[in-house]
Amino acid sequence: MSDSAIAPSAATRGAGLPLKDLAIVVLLGAAVGGAFEALRPADVKKPAEAAAAPPSEPSTLYDLPPVITNLGSPQDIWVRFEGSIVFDPKTLPHPEAIAGEIGDDFLAYLRTVSLKQLEGPIGLQNMRQDLKERAATRSGGKVRELVIRTLVVQ
Repeated sequence: MSDSAIAPSAATRGAGLPLKDLAIVVLLGAAVGGAFEALRPADVKKPAEAAAAPPSEPSTLYDLPPVITNLGSPQDIWVRFEGSIVFDPKTLPHPEAIAGEIGDDFLAYLRTVSLKQLEGPIGLQNMRQDLKERAATRSGGKVRELVIRTLVVQ
């Protein structure tokens, strides 16, 4: 065998770090990472910690009275709407009063809607957004969300 096959080449001899130097680099990296972790503000949470935390605000679901009316166009088409509002019980202790007013607003809105506006998922999403805005306006921003439980067009 030739000596060139057994002996390492000159290019590979100086390429690696000695074990002692490698250990120092790893320890320095760990120390710097630990220092950044220790200096991070306490209120900043990792994504896993944030997902595991319970919701910060409690919410309650309240059923609205059913709304049955004819559409604006064509007038021989009837709609039945049943929904619920999501709110914080601390800010809205008696939702029954505001729920009646929200129901009246929904009735007035549905009387102006045409069948064409309700067609397809985009129409449903637009109607949901409009009704959510009406509920938020009527409640002074205390209603956080609107849940459509039933929408029957006949």
